[in-house]
This record gives sequence, C-alpha cells and structure tokens, in this order.
Amino acid sequence: MTKNWTVTRILRDRNAGLYFTGLVVSAFGTSALGLAAGVWVKDLSGSNGLAALCMFAVWAPTLCGPALGTIADRVRRKPLLIRTNLALAALLLTLFAVDSRADLWLLFTVLLVYGTLVVVQDPAESALVAAVVDRDLLGDFNGLRMTAVEGMKLVAPLTGAGLYAAFGGPSVACLDAATFALAAGLWLFVRAHEERPQRPAGDWRAQTAEGVRELWARPGLRRLVVAGGTMMFLASLSSSTNYAIVESLGHAPAYTGVLYVAQGIGSVAVGLVSGPALRRLGERRFGAAGIALAAVGVAARAVPSDPAVLTGGTAVGLGLPCVLIAVFTAVQRELPGPLLGRATATANTLLFTPNVIGLAAGAALVELADFRVVLMTVGLALVSTGMWLGLVGTGGFSALLGRGAAPALFARRATRALFGRGASPRPPGKRTSPAPPGRRAALALCRRRAAPFTKGASPASPAKNTPPAPPASSASPTPPTSSAPPISPASAASPDQSPASADRTSAKSPSDANPA
Repeated sequence: MTKNWTVTRILRDRNAGLYFTGLVVSAFGTSALGLAAGVWVKDLSGSNGLAALCMFAVWAPTLCGPALGTIADRVRRKPLLIRTNLALAALLLTLFAVDSRADLWLLFTVLLVYGTLVVVQDPAESALVAAVVDRDLLGDFNGLRMTAVEGMKLVAPLTGAGLYAAFGGPSVACLDAATFALAAGLWLFVRAHEERPQRPAGDWRAQTAEGVRELWARPGLRRLVVAGGTMMFLASLSSSTNYAIVESLGHAPAYTGVLYVAQGIGSVAVGLVSGPALRRLGERRFGAAGIALAAVGVAARAVPSDPAVLTGGTAVGLGLPCVLIAVFTAVQRELPGPLLGRATATANTLLFTPNVIGLAAGAALVELADFRVVLMTVGLALVSTGMWLGLVGTGGFSALLGRGAAPALFARRATRALFGRGASPRPPGKRTSPAPPGRRAALALCRRRAAPFTKGASPASPAKNTPPAPPASSASPTPPTSSAPPISPASAASPDQSPASADRTSAKSPSDANPA
C-alpha cells in the first residue's frame, strides 16, 4: 500500500521530511566538491600524490571521532547543526583566494577543518534524528538517507566537474557553501524540543571513554560494529582491484566510472527497502544478509565478463550499506540520548577507519597477487563475517556444527541407562514408585548372585538357569528364596551385568510387556 512506501512515510512526517531535504541538499554540495577538489589540486600542482591527499585531509579527522563526538553531547543538537553548517558555508568562501600552487596550503587547511566539522555533525545528526523522527521510522529514514547520499554521488560529481570546467574551482566551493546555508535554513524549521543537556561529569577523556564503554558493553551492537568494520576493510581491498578488472576486460581506465555507477545503483535501491527489511529481519539478520550478498558480488567481479562484473558491482552496492544502516539504526534505538553523540562518533570511527587502512593495504596487495585471487579471498572472508554476525550469540553455530545436540543426546541416554527408560533422577528425600515386575525379577537375581561377594565367600560358577550355591559360612544349605516370579532364560542377565544393564536387557523382553 502507498502509506507503507518508505518515501511516503518519511515525507508525510513534517520533521523527517524537512530534515531529509536538508540532508539531500547538503550531500549534493559535498559530493560535488569531493571530485572538484582533487582536480583543482592536480591542475595547480601537477602531482597525483597531492591530489590524493585531498580525500585524506577530509577523512583524517575520523580518527578523532570519539573525542569530537563528545561535543554533540554537551550542547543541544539542532543549534549545533545550524551553526556548523553556517560555519562551513563561510569557510568555503575563503577558497576564492586559491589561485596558484603556493595557495594550496589554504585549500588543504579548509579541507581538514571541513572534515573535522563533518565529524562533529554526524553524531549530532544521528542524535537529532532519534529525537525528532518517529521510532518506527528510524530504519526507513536511515535507509532513505543512504539512498540520497549514494544518489547524489551519481549526479553531483558530474555537476561539479562541469562547473569546474566552465568557471573554475571557486565556483564549486560557492555551490557547496550555498547548499550548506540552505540546509541550515531548512533545519531551522524542524521542531525539536531539546532540553539543555547537563554537563557530563569528568574531564574530556573520561567522557569519551564513557561513550566507548556504553557502545562496547552491548553485545548486539558490538557484533554489528565489528562486522561492519571488517566488511569495510574487505570492501576497500576489493575496490583496489578496480583498475585491474577494467584492464582484464580490455577497456580503458575511464571504464572504472561505469563500475562506480553500477555499485551506486545498488546502494540507491537498497535504501528504499531497508525500512521494511529491518522490521522483518531485525538489525543482525539484515546486516548478515547484506554481507552475504556483497560476498557473492565480490566473487562475481572475478569472472572475465562485462555482465558478470557489472552485476557483481550492483550486488556489492546492494549489500554493503545494509550493515551501516543496521548499525546506526541499532545505535539510535538502544543507546540513551545523553550518550548518543559519543557512541555514534565511536561507531563511525570503528566503521570507517578500517576503510582507510584497507585502501592502503589493497594498493600494495594488488601489486603482489593476481586480482582474481584477491577477490576470491575477500569473498570467502565476507562469507565468514556474515556467518559470524548471523550465528554467533544465537546458538546457530552449535546447531550448524552439531555440538549443541550431542551433549543433550548423551544426557538423555545416560539418564535412561541409570534410571530406566523415560525416567528422571530421583530428588533427594523423595520415594520412587515401585519398579515394574520384570525389573524386580532382574534386580532380585542380581542380588542373589552378588551375595557370595558381599559375605566374603569365594563365588561358585553357577550353571545356566541354576541358582547360585549358598556361601560356606551360611547356616542353612537352602538357597534364599524370593517372592519374585520365575525368570525366563531370555530375561536373565549375565553375572557381570550391572542392574542398569539388566534393566536395558529386560526392557527388550516380551515378558516385560506381558508380566506373569
């Protein structure tokens, strides 16, 4: 039904709709500047290394995420977001002064501050979303946010490149500044009733550690974050093989852009269904399914065929965002508001720092090994990660390996051997019901045959169906009598059987079914 469609559910909510529109506008400007900054540095310096440092300058503050996230817990989140957006808009306007290689220090400084403010904004955004968006819409909102961000990556870079080619780098910076100002204006109309947060106890380091402990103390969140960080590391290893894949297909390096488009389409699509999927599967199973789908896509990229590579890229785009959406939705739902900023910043650091490490490791690995071996290894590692996330802590591994059933089966068999078929151990101080007639006869025979051993005489070897000889010290030559019915040869137990063994033997006898 239309009312259940994700986009409709979000846009019908006033706060969610305004907030989502601001995010889309801001993401457009960010994506446009991301490509133009590298091209700008390349044109001014002619250095590929300096151009690559642009992305590093933006990502480097992520390493300080847990500490920067404490800012979002010390002040109200809505005013913080509006002020940081306006600060970014003013900061970007300073790039009009960049005109030569000697001015590149200003560009890198702006990018570093830009990345720092974005790291402060991310936990504040997550905490504000949890406050202004209906709890039932959190999964839908996070998925739709992923769709918007990935969709902007398909459109905005082309816009930024065209604007740069026509008017230069400062024009792209002006566009990004305008998007930040517009987003701040939209968020001004979001109705958020926030009380002034109490000043956290302890110094900055203690506050940061408190957010880390709160996140790590929850087993479900901990598994999601670890699985997400592992997935991002493996995905970055896979992405380092893009140029080798394109070369093996016989295309020019520019064909790499087609691979990014295929992956972006998958990421856009998964955001539209993430809300219903989260409600149906839960965060853990939704994330595990996404990792498994990404594993299939990574393995398909090793096939020397354009359709297989593009299909694999789309599958990777579908799978990778699932864990990220699951993590942030679980953090928003489970953690208390006063700690949400620090915990979200910690999750961001644990998720995206492995991505930077994986990019560096993948660049070296692809030179040392065949890219197909790298892809297949990454695929197997992703399968293992998905299984770990989906099964650990649920008893799934025990059921899969058969280790959970063996102790239970052994316990049932031991109970039957010791206490009879279907019986249970007798509690202390509680009398049991009389044994069945067949069992009484078997136990009586065992007692008679054990009598010589208990009275100190040497045992005689009784013949079959013959009562044991009386002990030498007995005063009467008459063997002890028993009130039990006669024992048939089929139901008689051998002398070396224990009472439990005798019971198991007699249980199979027809005489027990029809006792005399």
